[in-house]
Amino acid sequence: MILVTGGAGFIGSNLVAALTGQGREVAVSDRLREGDKWRNLARHELAAFIAPPRLVEFLDAHADALEALVHMGAISATTVTDGDAVMENNFNLSVTLWHWCAEHGVPLIYASSAATYGDGGAGFDDDPDPAALAQLRPLNLYGWSKHLFDRWAVRQVLAARPAPPQWVGLKFFNVYGPNEYHKGAMRSVVAHLYPKIAAGEPATLFESHRPDFAHGEQSRDFVYVRDCTEVVAWLLDNPGVSGLFNLGTGEARSFADLARAAMFALGREPRIVFTPMPATLRDKYQYYTRASMQRLRDAGYRAGFTSLEDGVGDYVRNFLARDDPYR
Repeated sequence: MILVTGGAGFIGSNLVAALTGQGREVAVSDRLREGDKWRNLARHELAAFIAPPRLVEFLDAHADALEALVHMGAISATTVTDGDAVMENNFNLSVTLWHWCAEHGVPLIYASSAATYGDGGAGFDDDPDPAALAQLRPLNLYGWSKHLFDRWAVRQVLAARPAPPQWVGLKFFNVYGPNEYHKGAMRSVVAHLYPKIAAGEPATLFESHRPDFAHGEQSRDFVYVRDCTEVVAWLLDNPGVSGLFNLGTGEARSFADLARAAMFALGREPRIVFTPMPATLRDKYQYYTRASMQRLRDAGYRAGFTSLEDGVGDYVRNFLARDDPYR
């Protein structure tokens, strides 16, 4: 059995879909709260669903049956300001799960984030050397909490302290795709643009507030969620691979490219208008990200990554444009 924390969330539920599709037994720990988040899991059979307060109790009772723990659960909003809640959920729980996996010999794959790179001034190289990690300056509380655990995990390994037999921290870049609908303002730009484009309106993007980037040319490494689940599945099948790894495509594309791809998928003429970026975001905004993917390639991952046009096209036509948009 594989346990996925945050398994009802965006990336987590896509992973559940991929793993159950392979015939694997999957348990999920998450909070559904009110709303339609449950629909992310509605198509799939689960071995168990565990409320987060009972997670360690469940782990202790099923230690012999657990093949791996994939820790996707976190407070992931880049605008969150409750530091105590973020530390409890994103750092302290991760430390607890690390120790449990080390004690019971269970592989641990966890979600880190490209938000750890801050404004990119120190680059986007997933170098695990403590000196390299110390140069990174996340721009928000979420990114800092993920960076803090990355640094903690690396220290445990370098100091030869107890560690899971396989440990992997995945620095997810800008992931988009089905099952993100519950995320509200934190949904991908594709999901935000779709209703307007479908209604025949122009796509609306933020203006640039830096002279070196034209409006719409702010760029990110956009990665389709299906590619992310394929990497995780590969890691589960290759338990000898451990470390910190970027998970992007290795290519930076502009938000204007993204908008054009969405409009093309709907057969619309490309029309884009620009609106000022909220002042509260301007000092915490990443204008450019591009994952260095060499370490994952060197570890043996050979599959390709979906192009922006193909990924956006699949998402728009096969999910967003359908009555049932869930995977």
